[in-house]
Amino acid sequence: MAGETVITVVGNLVDDPELRFTPSGAAVAKFRVASTPRAFDRQTNEWKDGESLFLTCSVWRQAAENVAESLQRGMRVIVQGRLKQRSYEDREGVKRTVYELDVEEVGASLRNATAKVTKTTGRGGQQGGGGYGGGGGQGGGGWGGGPGGGQQGGGAPADDPWATG
Repeated sequence: MAGETVITVVGNLVDDPELRFTPSGAAVAKFRVASTPRAFDRQTNEWKDGESLFLTCSVWRQAAENVAESLQRGMRVIVQGRLKQRSYEDREGVKRTVYELDVEEVGASLRNATAKVTKTTGRGGQQGGGGYGGGGGQGGGGWGGGPGGGQQGGGAPADDPWATG
């Protein structure tokens, strides 16, 4: 849609992603990212932290399941999506405005970490598949940190074509 504000944020996850499912079965994961700018102060020869930005992010469908399975509190992430503004009245009747990010892409930062990426096998392992539509089958990415379907535990699935040894 024209006129949308697309931004990229690099920061740390404030909490573990929270995975939920809509009544139609579509997965949605919410998480918050804290991004703190840093600048080098030449007078003190130190890095100084600026004011942190806290941004609530939402990601949908298979990517939501991948995020919930792959990312944890404290991890450094790179998130790209559409910035949305929403206004509401709180319990005291005061009008509030919040900014949220509808995520298109998310991944772990490899600046100070390593990762082994496992391609998901599409919808085969997805729970509650109703409501996952559009996109013509294999579109939409499908890269994540583990097998789909909300499985718990470590290790590669038995049918993982990229598994070694």
